[in-house]
Formats: sequence, C-alpha cells, structure tokens
Amino acid sequence: MLPREGFTQDVNLLTFSSRLRNPVVPVITTMVIVASAWHLSDGAVANPNPSSKQAMTARTLSQPPSGAALESLPGLRTRVAMRGLDIPWDVAVLPKGSWLVTERDRLRITIRRPNGSREILADTPPHFWASGETGMMSIAADPNVQRNSRFYTCSGYVANGTPEVRVIAWELNRSRSNATPVEPLVRGIDINSGRHGGCRIRFDPRGSMYVGTGDATVGTNPQNRGSLNGKVLRLNRFNGKPWPTNPWRRAADRDRRYVYTYGHRNVQGLAFRPGDRMWSVEHGPARDDEVNRLLAGGNYGWNPVPGYNESVPMTDFSLPGRQRGARWRSGSPTIATSGATWVRGKQWGGYRGTLAVCALGAEKLVFMRFDADNKLVWTRTPVELDGDFGRLRSVVQTAGGALLITTANGGGSDKIVRVTPR
Repeated sequence: MLPREGFTQDVNLLTFSSRLRNPVVPVITTMVIVASAWHLSDGAVANPNPSSKQAMTARTLSQPPSGAALESLPGLRTRVAMRGLDIPWDVAVLPKGSWLVTERDRLRITIRRPNGSREILADTPPHFWASGETGMMSIAADPNVQRNSRFYTCSGYVANGTPEVRVIAWELNRSRSNATPVEPLVRGIDINSGRHGGCRIRFDPRGSMYVGTGDATVGTNPQNRGSLNGKVLRLNRFNGKPWPTNPWRRAADRDRRYVYTYGHRNVQGLAFRPGDRMWSVEHGPARDDEVNRLLAGGNYGWNPVPGYNESVPMTDFSLPGRQRGARWRSGSPTIATSGATWVRGKQWGGYRGTLAVCALGAEKLVFMRFDADNKLVWTRTPVELDGDFGRLRSVVQTAGGALLITTANGGGSDKIVRVTPR
C-alpha cells in the first residue's frame, strides 16, 4: 500500500525532495534520512514529535526561487494610502473603488473613497464587543454588493451578558454614508478572554460564504464537530442556513451542519484559489503556522488536550481516521501568518498566481508558489515588504491589481499600504 501523501509509514525514515538547480533547469533529487527529528538550514524543526503518521516532507517548508523563476519577479512600489488607523483587521474593496475598513479595537467600520476621503459608517455599535484578539474583525462585500448593498462582518458580540463571535449582515445606504446591521447569520461562536477568536470571511465563485473560526482556547473544540470553534464553516450568505452540500448537512445537531472542515487552531486567512478550492491560513503555537487546502469534511489535526495543551503537534497524525497535512508550514519558530490572497494580473510577472500571505510576528509579506498539483515550489519575501511597516495583518487585491496591506502595530499608528509591481 502506498503511504499517505506527504508522509512515510516508517517512524525512522523521513523522505523529502530537495531541488538542485542550475540557472535554467531544475533537477529534483530524493533523499532518505534516518532520524527521529531533523532540522533544515533555517533552523526549522520539521518533525518535532515524530510518529508513524507524522514524518513531514521538506516541500512544505520555505525554499527560495532561483534561476528563471527568480528573474521573473518584479520589484515593488509601496505607498501609504491610509493612516491613523488602529488595528485595521480587514479591507473589502467595492466595485467603484471605495474600500470598507474594519478597526478591531475601535469597533469601527470606515469607508475610504477613491479620492482619498474617508467617512465612519459605524462606530462602536450596540452590543459589539472587543477584547484581546477579538473585536471588529473580518469584512467582506457581497459578490453582488453593487445591487444589494450588503456586506458582512465577523465580530465580538455580547448577547444576554455573554460574549460570543457573530457573523452579521450589514446594508449600506444609497449614498454609502452609513451602514446598518441587518441580521446575524451565525450566532454562538464561543469566545472566552478574546484569545483565538478567528475570524475570516470569504466567498467562493458560487457565492457560498466560508467563515474561519478560532478554537477559543478550549481544547476539545477543534475535534468536536458539534462546536462552531476551530472550524471552517460554510453557509448561505442570505439566510444564514448551512450550505446544502456540507458534509454533515443531515446531522441532528444544527451547528454540525455548518462545518466544512475541522481540527483548526485559529484560522486567520481564507483565499479561494482560482479553478481549485478554498485555502486557509492559521497560527501555530510555538511552531508550524500552516497554509491548508480545504477539502470538505477534512480533519486538519489540531487536538490540544488534555486541558488546553499547546505542546501537541499542529497536525496530529496519531488521531483516529485521516488527517490532512499542511501545504506549507513555518517550522519553528512561527511567523504568525494571517491574511492571504491569490495574486492575479500579468503585471505581477512571476508573482502572478502565487499566494500572498501576511505575517504579523515576522513583519513581512511572503509570496508562495504552488504548482498545479498544489505542492509548494518556492517562497519569497521581497525586500520592500520585509520589516519596514511592522506587523502585517491582511492583504486584498483591488480590481486594478494593486495589493492593499493592513498593518497591526496599534496605538493609532496603523496604515494601509498600497503595493504595485514596478
């Protein structure tokens, strides 16, 4: 029987591919190392907790482009497009060029118009709640926002005296000068202190809504399919009902019907790869931030028990059943990956078709190239986005192809940086 993709079946054998390149032609060699734990040149521990199901391939860890791939990468221009923000968590780009921006701790939504002017649409709405990592987080415009004026947020909320995280539908007025919450689509996503509140919203081409949630630092949540926490949920964006083809759509427990994937720690990014499916980005504990390709019903292996035990592997292959391994992981230490988007537009040269991923802890943007089989080829951080702007939270792309990157430094010093290829 063949081993599962990306893994050997012998605890002492670790198989990985390394690339030996001349400037033109890549040559792939395969090496087998006898070891129970091993290190790469960047110091990343690739297999800190070995088991028969857990030997990882080096193709999931960072490696730079070379040769023709490197030569095709353009230089970048950066320009600060918005200042004076406080933890701008996400940006939604509207069809005529305006942006909707959330500020996590201020519980604020602001519109930034194409001429650079801005207006506050919502400021500390009743019952909205911020604490720790939770507040006014993700924002996403309806795919048909030009006609229906709807957008959606994921935020902290106090219901009957108890904090939770909710996905809420909003409506813009005709002049785009005010926004009103219309209805909650998802209620009861648990939160405690505010740690591990998630929460990212994105859509696929069919218009189904995906919501990435955090585990709320409750060890049993990620593997409990009856919990909304530590999951990627999928639902109808108009009525809030679970998507009709979800894996557990006939479950007696209504919360389970929302679950698309489970076994997540704290989902920070979602991005739909054109022609493929939704991918997620999440924080690891002290090691192994992850980028995952989401498969319906997939278990991504986070199981921090007993209690809330963060020494366990991000993907625990000793669990019953099948677990899905990451397509990229940071190794050790983590870089605190966050928002992500797939880059489109021929002006981006060799970055076109890569996944652009923000890193909070490492204060940089990482472009990741995956091949047609969804395997990692290379990663690169351009010098223009390596430390100059502090912590980077979210990245989205405008209709014209520019990347918009939010910073997360706090204290009212945050910015939105506009990035274009030279």
